Amino acid sequence: MDVLFLAHRVPFPPDRGDKIRSFHVLRHLAARARVHLIAFADDPRDLTPPSEFREMLGECVVIERTKPRWRAGVEALASGRPLSLAAFDDARVHAAVTRILGERTIDRVYAFSGQMAQYLPQGVPAVMDFVDADSAKFAAFAEDARGVSRWMYRREARLLGAYERAVTRRVAASLFVSAEEAALVPGARALENGIDTGFFDPAADFMPVIGQGRLIVFTGQMDYKPNVDAVVAFAREVLPRVRERHPDARFAIVGRAPVREVRALAGEAVIVTGEVPDVRGWLAAADVVVAPLALARGIQNKVLEAMAMARPVVASPAAAEGIDHAGTIRVAGVATMNAAVTALLDDSAGARALGDAARARVRARYGWDACLAPLDALMGFDAPARVAA
Repeated sequence: MDVLFLAHRVPFPPDRGDKIRSFHVLRHLAARARVHLIAFADDPRDLTPPSEFREMLGECVVIERTKPRWRAGVEALASGRPLSLAAFDDARVHAAVTRILGERTIDRVYAFSGQMAQYLPQGVPAVMDFVDADSAKFAAFAEDARGVSRWMYRREARLLGAYERAVTRRVAASLFVSAEEAALVPGARALENGIDTGFFDPAADFMPVIGQGRLIVFTGQMDYKPNVDAVVAFAREVLPRVRERHPDARFAIVGRAPVREVRALAGEAVIVTGEVPDVRGWLAAADVVVAPLALARGIQNKVLEAMAMARPVVASPAAAEGIDHAGTIRVAGVATMNAAVTALLDDSAGARALGDAARARVRARYGWDACLAPLDALMGFDAPARVAA
């Protein structure tokens, strides 16, 4: 069986939320079929995937995404389409899809992220993995925006909502990362994220972070607005109250591409690392991991990773939603997060026990093999044996 996999971002290295999910889905499919990848790259380092990634695939077409945002905006307004689609509309990808369909017998298509639905060919059974309901995300952005930004966010939410429903009606299956997300689009279903508990293991071989004192850690892509808003709010509203009781506590913001607003937080009490080669060292060093997001879609990989590393986690209701944690993390809003973090810093034995329970929960509930098992029926695989390229 031959599968065409379309991705809005090349699924390697699996070092951020969407790429982690797409990588594991791709690996699952490649163990059962011959998979041909067409993907965008928004980082020049991703234009030449490493050999271990290429070996999983038949064809691998990676196209640098270069369209400027202003041009995408003009195209979206002129065509009446969502900006998200115009930004990813590229003649080179259309040509690559047409070529592969002409040269090979493609049995199934798997499209990852809603922006790639515009490349779905007619007449080939397709599975659409939206991951998150982007229409709901932009609707939430609109609530906090003003003026032209609010109008643009509302327009995007409305157009994407209609688009998500239309795509769902024409594909074999539409997938979202959680039941809560899937419930927003009639006819969709959930395919949850998993976690590699062998890699994210406090006993694994990684470089430890030492000499930073008592740490409260946040991990994430730091040019993503919900992450930016979360760390700014925590640093300004929660951290000072925590340090009243624990003056040695420091807040480490760990993740690539920190925007100016995040970099400005750096100081005696706040560490801004930028991109790190391995997030596990920072997670292992954390006394508490926080996920204080006001807006979060689907299942947060950052929370699962911290749980797998046996760290005590304090998450906002939005960040905890969709995670079947069975009480092994603490859930607190901005008003009560200070008390939740302080309580864990006060009780190191209790924090350690909570972290151990969180790891046990992740191992029992969120292995990738179990999470992705429903794909076999959706993709029409008859046997789990790998098809030789």
